Amino acid sequence: MKENQQVDQDKTKEILEKYDKESNFRVNIGKWAWVITFLGVSLTVFHLYTAASSVLPSQQQGAIHLGTALGIIFLLFPAKKGLQKKQKTVPWYDVLLAFTAMYAGYHKIIFYDRLSLATINGYTTFDIIVAIIGIVLLLEATRRTVGVPIIIVAGIMILYTLFGSYIPTQVLSHAGFSLNDITTNLWFRTSGVFGTPIQISAKFIFLFLFFGVILVHTKIGRFFNDLAFALTGRYTGGTAKAAVAASSLQGMVSGSSVGNTVASGSFTIPMMKRAGFKPEFAAATEASASTGGQIMPPLMGAAAFIMMEYLGVDYGTVMLAAVVPAILYFSGIFIGTHFEAKRLRIHGLPKSELPSFRKLMVKNGFMLLPLFIIVGTILVGYTPQRAALMGIISAFIISFIRKETRMGFRKIIDVFEQGARVALPVIAACATAGIIAGVVSITGLGNKFAAGIIALSGGILPFALVFTMVACIILGMGLPTTANYVVTATIAAPVLINEFAVAPIAAHMFVFYFGIVADITPPVCLAAYAGAGIARANPFKSGVNAVKLAIAAFIVPYIFIYNPILVLVDATPVMFIISVTTALLGIMAVSSSVIGFFIRNSKGWERILLFAGGILMILPEVLTSSIGIVIMLAVWFIQKQREDDGGKVTIQGSV
Repeated sequence: MKENQQVDQDKTKEILEKYDKESNFRVNIGKWAWVITFLGVSLTVFHLYTAASSVLPSQQQGAIHLGTALGIIFLLFPAKKGLQKKQKTVPWYDVLLAFTAMYAGYHKIIFYDRLSLATINGYTTFDIIVAIIGIVLLLEATRRTVGVPIIIVAGIMILYTLFGSYIPTQVLSHAGFSLNDITTNLWFRTSGVFGTPIQISAKFIFLFLFFGVILVHTKIGRFFNDLAFALTGRYTGGTAKAAVAASSLQGMVSGSSVGNTVASGSFTIPMMKRAGFKPEFAAATEASASTGGQIMPPLMGAAAFIMMEYLGVDYGTVMLAAVVPAILYFSGIFIGTHFEAKRLRIHGLPKSELPSFRKLMVKNGFMLLPLFIIVGTILVGYTPQRAALMGIISAFIISFIRKETRMGFRKIIDVFEQGARVALPVIAACATAGIIAGVVSITGLGNKFAAGIIALSGGILPFALVFTMVACIILGMGLPTTANYVVTATIAAPVLINEFAVAPIAAHMFVFYFGIVADITPPVCLAAYAGAGIARANPFKSGVNAVKLAIAAFIVPYIFIYNPILVLVDATPVMFIISVTTALLGIMAVSSSVIGFFIRNSKGWERILLFAGGILMILPEVLTSSIGIVIMLAVWFIQKQREDDGGKVTIQGSV
């Protein structure tokens, strides 16, 4: 592919700084760069050591994990956006905050034995001061790396804990807690900051993020792009289909919707525009496909590891349950790009401009080995921690195969530091999500929320699902996926499980999905905005197009609630094949409806029929699926009899 098809690096960095909070770090910090490098490398080495030896209790590991991360954040991220380029060193107040925050985390280790008995003997005044300072600095660090919305949510939850007794309605009111009780509960107990989210971050998430950093160093992203074009580039709308395929592959090593959009989109979006797609559609294609990276096995997003803990299952179960939903999601986007390309008469790329699949696999196929090792290690029964460690070792080894990816001592130091840097926003988000989960635990808010959902829905499951979906999307507009999942898995998922007898893994996947699609749902759709920045397109229209393309993401969760066979609950081979086939046909019909093209440009009433037929095929009943298939075939027959209206393309190599 030609170099000039790629968006220049300055433009890419500008877009990341605008839409991706974690990219707003200081770049010129003088001697403090050495301190950051030391802390970052030490944090990565610590996680590799604990993964290999498993010597520390989870509370101590979490304290080092969070304390060190907070110190790096205050040294690396300025208090205000824009200062990262102006400041030539770390200001004294951020140095003070950095080491204070580190101590607040390490305090749990220094006085570990005494604090373990504090529920009996009580906390000292100094403990309470440390807890208050720790929570305040955590919230400030999260604001710098993740953004304001999650701080607002956490702040409201803390105020709710303090002043819940003053709430007039019995549904939400509670006895209230003192500031001392709240802060010590949230900072020192296992149900708050150092609860499940931060423990999973320390055990698993950090290692998988570091694994992704090493894979990026091996140039696997470029290999994925070339592989996607080799597989799909020659077909109708090949550039868009390649973007979908590349982003689904990139999603296996990236958990960031915005980061994935910019990384892949800087290459694919200009190519889609050159092929004839409108800028808004090009931006939407990349954004919707990149957002789906968080549900793409084997790695998925960070929240998937927390799901494993909440469900009490191994990661292999979560990973396998996500396979069919991910296939349905990406199939919907893929089909949508196909119908749009047919509608616009956009051809595939000439074979001469595309890389050879066979040559790519011969030359670079070894890059996939670490991914296969991770999957295999998990499936044979080892922990995700051990699988990540094996993946890291294998990725490190294959980096030496090529001269351009071979690492010397200085490069190893850089990679280790980068491993810590990419984890900082996730660590901050997990810790702050722990505050929210802790408040839910100590106030009984989960039960109160359940009562509210049941009252609003009248005990009717479809209504309860819609209310839960809306809550997930609204939360997802302000919270990162991990924090959103922690909140909804703590509050909403138990309602679906306990009150409506939904299969546990289906309920958790439901809230997981809708937290993710918030990144492409207007009005706040950061992945679509980032794609629009590259495409020079209207951001809101890009978001609308992304929703149309990813319509499957708004339907698939309902499918596995009513048909948990798709998440491998009580699945038999015959019913599984039938369910997947009808779901794919249903998504095809729905995608055709929203795009407005089937085998011809569709009339309004045909689009309505296709949408209705698609929904009927998706429903897990033989009768409804049969009616849906008949409707789709009827529309196909009607359009087949109509003269070609200029939409259908017949070219060599088209699908």
